[in-house]
Amino acid sequence: METNICKNCNYQTNEEYCSKCGHPVKLKKIDRDFIIQEIKSALFTDKGFLYTSKKIILSPGDSVRQYIEEDRSRYVKPITYLIVTSLIYAIISHLLKSNYYTQYHVQIQSVMNHIFTWIMENRVYSSIIMDFYMAFFIKILFRKSKYNLFEIFILMCYLSGIKVLFISVALIIQTLVNTNIITVLLSISMIYSFWAIGQFFEKKKAKSYFKAILSYVMGAFSLSLIFSIVAIIEALIRQ
Repeated sequence: METNICKNCNYQTNEEYCSKCGHPVKLKKIDRDFIIQEIKSALFTDKGFLYTSKKIILSPGDSVRQYIEEDRSRYVKPITYLIVTSLIYAIISHLLKSNYYTQYHVQIQSVMNHIFTWIMENRVYSSIIMDFYMAFFIKILFRKSKYNLFEIFILMCYLSGIKVLFISVALIIQTLVNTNIITVLLSISMIYSFWAIGQFFEKKKAKSYFKAILSYVMGAFSLSLIFSIVAIIEALIRQ
């Protein structure tokens, strides 16, 4: 039998899979069947984007805990998930020639307008920054929890991805029925975030959901305060 060298660990073996590291000795040739199988695997099996979305929407707290503590192979990585959902939104808004964020913030003047413009033009970066910022306040309220700041940040990345999906769906529905439902859906997504955060920590205790709301309010208020201070400083500089 032919002896091969594993390209992953350089171990000699005559098996199909390396007996030392488990890596396949010969990778399957990339062809049409390979691509089709990869698409099926990503969309319709017990892992991948649709699996991640379904689990995060239906049981966000339990799913993120599973990702952190038990099994990370089934889920799309949190930042990758955020990038993919942002790409979906960008494609949908381009095809429908509709941009919720631009419409929503069109009345904002001067520096605030520049800030929101940067946030919307750099959705992935801004989401990562704000998710980490919000995770900080959540950690303060849940300081006795076993989860550290970075694990809470993982939760926030997934929730931001779901929020972007909500808005993408809302854009499609709004185009079809010619009715503004974005504001309603954003309210629903905020309530969903409170529920998800509470479920992540202690889903059977009412105070967990109260602290989730409080942490969100604290984070949003302080962020608005920072934006306002920046706007005031720039206005003074311009005078």
